[in-house]
Amino acid sequence: MKISVIGAGNVGATCALVLANKDAASEVVLLDIKEGIAEGKALDIWQSAPIDRFNCKTTGVTNDYEATAGSGVVVITSGLPRKPGMSRDDLIETNADIVKTVTEQVIKYSPDASIIVVSNPLDVMTYQAYLSANLPRTKVMGMAGVLDTGRYRAFIADELNVSPKDIQAVLMGGHGDTMVPLPRFTTVSGIPITELMDQDKLDAIIERTKFGGGELVKLMGTSAWYAPGSAAARMAEAISRNQKRVLPCCVKLEGEYGLKDVFVGVPVVLGRNGVEQIINLNLNQDEMLLLQQSANAVREMMDVLDKKRK
Repeated sequence: MKISVIGAGNVGATCALVLANKDAASEVVLLDIKEGIAEGKALDIWQSAPIDRFNCKTTGVTNDYEATAGSGVVVITSGLPRKPGMSRDDLIETNADIVKTVTEQVIKYSPDASIIVVSNPLDVMTYQAYLSANLPRTKVMGMAGVLDTGRYRAFIADELNVSPKDIQAVLMGGHGDTMVPLPRFTTVSGIPITELMDQDKLDAIIERTKFGGGELVKLMGTSAWYAPGSAAARMAEAISRNQKRVLPCCVKLEGEYGLKDVFVGVPVVLGRNGVEQIINLNLNQDEMLLLQQSANAVREMMDVLDKKRK
């Protein structure tokens, strides 16, 4: 299977590198609008193949969507970061135009592809890609939950001084400070997290997770890329290898959790057909309230996009 990554910035290039190292596809195509950037990064990755011992061919192109033809999975990382003085509405308008154009080109050459959106604001950009692709909701999804649970699990591993490999967690809702980590579904090798950690420490980790992206921006002066790129690659690999992985992804809900026509993160099964199942957890009253509040925040952003489309 061919996987294409649109946008050869830090996140896109990291995603392509991880996919290549995992031999997750026969070919990874990296595309960017800046002349030579994708070509150079793809060549650099390919030259590491004999060293890291993988076979996946990496190819870079400048704005040539024909090179992405026949992709089984397309990862969209294109978009601008929020700049000083730019409102949320401005960011939505700017990146929605980019995601719309990219998605239309992607679908032109790969009409059966599963689309993974990484561009921000994540939930509303997934909505934009869904509108532009005109595909079933199972074929268009956003990468947020895999990244956010990764941060959550990493912080827990630090606090408990255990391997992050042994930590399992579920996180739902929008990508941002309204996300909903679920301690009741968080375990360490099957042991409930509440058996291993005091509530105040767990609450502090949850708050840190909600603002995890902002913490990195303060440290580096720019957005993260290693974890987001790896998270998108994990989703793409699950689809390309038909792994049936249970992962939290942003998808359109059509009645699940009592929510309809809104894009939020929920646990799903990812396989060759994209989102093969949306898992309905039996949330308690408090958890459901938090999810509804998060969905309402996403709806507000979706409304901003809808108004700009009219």
